[in-house]
Amino acid sequence: MVTTAERAHPAVAWALSDGRAGNVRQATALAGALAIGAMADVTLAARAPWSWVAPRRLPGAAQAFGAPFAASLAAPPLVAVGCGRQAALATRLLRARGARAVQVLDPRIDPRHWDLVIAPAHDGLRGDNVITTLGSLHPVDDAWLARARAAFNHFAELPSPRTTLLLGGPSAHAGFDLAALHALLARIDAVAAREGGSLLVTASRRTPPALRDALRAHRGRVPLMAWVDDTDGRNPYPGMLAWADRIVCTADSVNMLSEACATAVPVFVAGSERMRGRPRRFVDELLARGRIRAVDERLDAYIAIPLRETARIACEVRARLGLA
Repeated sequence: MVTTAERAHPAVAWALSDGRAGNVRQATALAGALAIGAMADVTLAARAPWSWVAPRRLPGAAQAFGAPFAASLAAPPLVAVGCGRQAALATRLLRARGARAVQVLDPRIDPRHWDLVIAPAHDGLRGDNVITTLGSLHPVDDAWLARARAAFNHFAELPSPRTTLLLGGPSAHAGFDLAALHALLARIDAVAAREGGSLLVTASRRTPPALRDALRAHRGRVPLMAWVDDTDGRNPYPGMLAWADRIVCTADSVNMLSEACATAVPVFVAGSERMRGRPRRFVDELLARGRIRAVDERLDAYIAIPLRETARIACEVRARLGLA
């Protein structure tokens, strides 16, 4: 990844974030999908007090990310795509220098400070320059899945049906504890007892240690492939999505649910009854559309139409910014 501490960027599009995986993924997915030329990933680390109040432009804000970023303002990209509150300040600064500024996620201040703001519909943000999405942006499409199948072709040796479990963790909007995990694994094991197949499990950065330990100790009825942390080697998450015959995903992660729903397989959500706040509205919308179903004792197959927003959003951004 390119950082602002290294050099100015000749790229046409910059994808700016604080380096958090979810923010990086959304910014790079949209910047790449714009297909307007070379792209650079820019990792930001704001200094105080801007790290506390981003994206407000306090006096001296050009120095918020250090001298290298301040110097790069003299040669801004054509388009700056930011995701997260720190990136929102950076995209504001770049817009003032002539870049077209696109901010992903609600910046928590008036959207008029950017050319476009891309926000999930469940956040409730509206405005003339606001484009709403159902869920988060990501790179998952047919080409991405094909590359993942090729990169993890050894998954073909696992017996079908392959059930992929995407495990998140407790959040401000949802609880998920050890008891909930054991209950979920018991349901998946019961299905496996009838159908056979295999189980592919990946934890996330928010999965607590106790849940990770439980995954390591789990012995189910079918072959199990589990990735718990970096000690297990390369994260096979892309392959787990690409080779899945069905996906079970905890309700706490909008990003994981969005990417699971971009595949062409059934998706079952666990823990939606414990959800609250804005993310609950996202889960309810997916349930109402029939794209996901609640985890039950059967996990029966159903026709699944991939839900993919990134290409649509990129097309609208190009049109609104005159890049088409």
